[in-house]
Amino acid sequence: MNLFDISIPHMSRTLGQVPVWLDKAQAHADQRKFDVNVLLTARLAPDQWHFTRQIQAIVLAPLRLANLLRGQAPPDLFELEPTIAAVRACVAETREKLDKLRSEEFAGIEGRVIPLPFLPGKGLEASDFVQQFALPNFHFHAVTAYSILRHNGVDVGKPDFLAPLSLRDL
Repeated sequence: MNLFDISIPHMSRTLGQVPVWLDKAQAHADQRKFDVNVLLTARLAPDQWHFTRQIQAIVLAPLRLANLLRGQAPPDLFELEPTIAAVRACVAETREKLDKLRSEEFAGIEGRVIPLPFLPGKGLEASDFVQQFALPNFHFHAVTAYSILRHNGVDVGKPDFLAPLSLRDL
């Protein structure tokens, strides 16, 4: 497996669960008769990003990772409108972009040094960047987004986070 195989498909799979979370958020808001967009600006703590910003982070993460691993400039930051429609569209667009990437584009790049913009003059080898930073950071924001909904009473559970498993008969 190369670095693509252990990262991008996994990130895309998790992104594919965001519409499930949004469906459950919408159902929760409808049942309790409030505007679902209230949940999109909810946060767990005053100093943490709100739900939509957490989603923005997990949308950018695989695109950023793919570009950095291939020696390209990372995508520009953008503001994601805190509406269900905007979040759904952004997730779908990102998954379409990720589906076009191929493992072969990432062959032999494990030793490339990826610069860390938050630590000028420092970087990590690509394999360390994926394992020590990109994947943990992605999961941090995904779990935080999920937890914001859960904290606000949305009926999401672990299966909604994990996605369907590829079960096999024994």
